Order: sequence, then C-alpha cells, then structure tokens
Amino acid sequence: MMRLLLIADTHVPKRARDLPPELWEAVERADVVLHAGDWVSVGLLDLLERRAKRLIGVYGNNDGPALRARLPEVGRGELGGLRFAMIHETGAAGGREQRCARQFPDVDVLVFGHSHIPWDTTAGTGLRLLNPGSPTDRRRQPHCTWMTAEVVGGQLNEVTLHRAGARLS
Repeated sequence: MMRLLLIADTHVPKRARDLPPELWEAVERADVVLHAGDWVSVGLLDLLERRAKRLIGVYGNNDGPALRARLPEVGRGELGGLRFAMIHETGAAGGREQRCARQFPDVDVLVFGHSHIPWDTTAGTGLRLLNPGSPTDRRRQPHCTWMTAEVVGGQLNEVTLHRAGARLS
C-alpha cells in the first residue's frame, strides 16, 4: 500500500503563515506528497522536501521565478502501478473531463489545483481527476481542504477529502 497526500494552493505566507498542524501530521504519514502548485514561498518547498518521504510538485500561476526554476509546469510519475500527472490549472470546469482526457491520454490520475474547489470525477476514458482544494484559502468553499488516497495493487482507493481543523484518525 502507498499512502498519498494531495495538496494545492497553499499560498504560504500570503494566505497563511504555515500549513495547518494536522496537515503536517499527514505529511509525516504519507509515502508521497503531491503539491499541485501555488506554493508562493520557496521556504515551504524547502520544508516539504525535508519533511516528506517523497515530494512531487509543480508550479502554479502565483509562483515566481525561484519556484519555477525548481519545479516543472507538468509533473508525471508512476506511483504503485498507476500513471499520475499533475498540473496547476486545467481551465474552466465545463468540459474539464473531456479536455483533460485529450491532453493526458496516457495517464490514470490527474491532480490539479488553481480553483481552490475540491474536485473528484472520472472522465469517460477512465482518467480520474482530483483537486484537493486549498488547506489555507477556502475562498467561497465551506472549509479549507486537502486529500489523501491509497494506491493498492495498482488501484486508487480511499480518496478522502479532509478539512482543516478536523483531526485525522
């Protein structure tokens, strides 16, 4: 079993001074942390690189030259037998599944951010699209959020949306 932590749109230190304590606890438990951009601070990238067992990240539209020099626009990797891709922005919600399925035909799971709106859907091709929301800036959402998931036997299981302020079990 591989434990994944999905985060995006952290905006540290502009939206929050730090990540929520329960999210740092989840970082410690995860086998892989995936960050879908809008870090804002190189310091947060450095901290996550030190604390995560493995970190995969991309830059977002709010990330400056220092972050763009260290992170790709699109990240790809195989995790537990599944082909993952990650990008910050996927465009408008309307038609997202079809558009992303065309853009990422060789991918099983696409992780994205930008909207701060949690998203979990599957395209007609079988591509799973996941947006964990934001752990620090909920915008018009009821809670700040992130996701966890497990990969077992080449299958994505237990995709769970977590909200800031709630303790993880």
